[in-house]
Amino acid sequence: MEKIRTKEEYDLLCQKIWHYNTLYYSKNRSDIPDEEFDALLKNLEKVEHEHPEWVSPNSPTQRVGESLTIGFKTVKHAHPMLSLANTYSKEEVEDFFERIKKLTGRENSSFSCELKMDGIAVSLIYEKGDFKQGVTRGDGKQGDDITVNLKTIRNLPLKLYGAQVPEILELRGEVFMTHASFQRLNKQRESEGEDLFQNPRNAAGGTLKLLDPKQAAHRDLSIIFYGLQDGLRLGIRTQTEIHDYLNQLGLPTLELTKSAQTIDEVWAFAEEVRLKRNSLPFDIDGIVIKLDDLKEQAKLGATNKTPRWAVAYKFQAEKATTELLDITLQVGRTGILTPVAELAPVFLAGSTIARATLHNEDEVMRKDIRIGDLVLIEKGGDVIPKVVASIPESRKSGSKRWQMPEFCPSCGSSLERVPGEVAIRCPNISGCPAQSLRRLTHFVGKGGMDIASLGVKAIIQLLEKGFIKTPSDIYQLTKKEVAELEGFKEKSIQNLLSGIEASKEVSLDRFLHALGIKHVGLGTAELLSKKAGSLEALQEMTFEDLYKIDGVGEKVASSVFEFFNDPKNRNEINKLLAVGVSPSFQKPQGFENHSFKGKTFVLTGSLDKYTRDNAAKLIKERGGVVSSSISKKTHYLLAGKEAGSKLDKAKDLGVTILSEEEFDSYL
Repeated sequence: MEKIRTKEEYDLLCQKIWHYNTLYYSKNRSDIPDEEFDALLKNLEKVEHEHPEWVSPNSPTQRVGESLTIGFKTVKHAHPMLSLANTYSKEEVEDFFERIKKLTGRENSSFSCELKMDGIAVSLIYEKGDFKQGVTRGDGKQGDDITVNLKTIRNLPLKLYGAQVPEILELRGEVFMTHASFQRLNKQRESEGEDLFQNPRNAAGGTLKLLDPKQAAHRDLSIIFYGLQDGLRLGIRTQTEIHDYLNQLGLPTLELTKSAQTIDEVWAFAEEVRLKRNSLPFDIDGIVIKLDDLKEQAKLGATNKTPRWAVAYKFQAEKATTELLDITLQVGRTGILTPVAELAPVFLAGSTIARATLHNEDEVMRKDIRIGDLVLIEKGGDVIPKVVASIPESRKSGSKRWQMPEFCPSCGSSLERVPGEVAIRCPNISGCPAQSLRRLTHFVGKGGMDIASLGVKAIIQLLEKGFIKTPSDIYQLTKKEVAELEGFKEKSIQNLLSGIEASKEVSLDRFLHALGIKHVGLGTAELLSKKAGSLEALQEMTFEDLYKIDGVGEKVASSVFEFFNDPKNRNEINKLLAVGVSPSFQKPQGFENHSFKGKTFVLTGSLDKYTRDNAAKLIKERGGVVSSSISKKTHYLLAGKEAGSKLDKAKDLGVTILSEEEFDSYL
């Protein structure tokens, strides 16, 4: 191995390693044996040990940070990160073509077609070729600085080389998790007794939010680049040339792309992608169609939420037919029973489906779904599989309509129908094993105490061994008891005990949500926390006090009052406080004198620009209140697409209805 004597030779060695690294992770090429690559890396480590003053932050050895990041700072985007308008049919794509004709005044235009990755959109900044910053989409105007976690992505170059690299380079890409990495991650989480991720997109999003980059590094994320800001400044004229330019820089790019002039050519590409979809190593949910000419893109501009020069064509939800083998019952933490379809396993949209929720008894009866039926199931993108309908013409003779049993499958108690609701409940609150499991799982979950290492399998074992019965028991677990759990070794034992200890410092709203009070979701918990200011004050509030809170109806007020006046609940809360759990309220920093201040909002329907959580956050930051139900106390209903009964009720009550565009104008 050659001796490195100067800083220039050190820089050349870094460049050589990054070159081979890019070939391996971005181009699936290996031009040297693994042993030779490892030797280069070991030589680099040796040189950096001898000359620490030479070490660059973007050295191949510096991919994973060494320290925890306390939260993520918010960064304003230099250029807004807009969402794409969605289309679902050839006719809608034709409408897009017609709009482009009118806006450009041209009869014929060229388009760039590419995959619509099902991942997390990010913006990345390179300065003088060095990767400096990565930010999430956020609300489109600002996002979270996730630089340290992006540095753990193996196919992301931390250094770009070549004369074509400008002083400042702002790129757009998508972070995702391959199917293979996703399966490895879930297999590991299952062995450790942790909850499984539902799909690769959720896993990628959760990984980018991890505060410890070392943990993120083990998740094996990937990234694809497809966008470039200020391309015209670099002499790039088209979106097609952007792909070529990114490829020349050694960045991982989309391999399936196509230039098209007609709707038929776009449609042919869509069909080609559709056929290849299930054989791809990652998830996609459609294709993206962009006007190719960058000057024309700039002229067309954007609305306040979407570019006028691009559109996404999303594939319809995939369907499959399979046999309904059985209908089982899942008992929730409040005793509500949910029927679940047990299906003959069928491969659909990239995964094998064996179970699907049937929601409630009325749903099963309305669709007349019977055990032994052939049923049609659907799964669109990352949507939970659902049973769309049965196929009665193939039904076996002698089949009988399904009925809810009289007794709880977990504890044998007689079931009760909830007055005025479709729900059926097991009333054995304290003695039903299934309810205990669900309550404890809810208590330690992300919206509650957030004890990440305490998954469902671990809780089941702790219950079976008699180590825990109530939430307060969790805080008295010993190392010896945890060591008896299957799959827990020295490191995982310490992680669990550390997680339990860290969870004692918790916000009041999350603590209230963790308690599992009937009808109290995280949004209502925030309302109660904000109004009361402390757990002690909340416990002393009367029904009338609670009912006066904007966003709290009679049902919620009654439930909260009854919960805190139940001696068993009071006793459990006191036990939690005695073992060191310390819920606290921090006054939110809102916008002074904003028009949202003191106003109650309800959200309904599908929003294009925001997730429900993002919209709620914007409202709360400005002093507003978000409720889950419409009442006379509601000031505004933010209504997206496919708004349901809440919209009708708001109209009846005279509540002001805001479109997403009107909501934007108030921000």
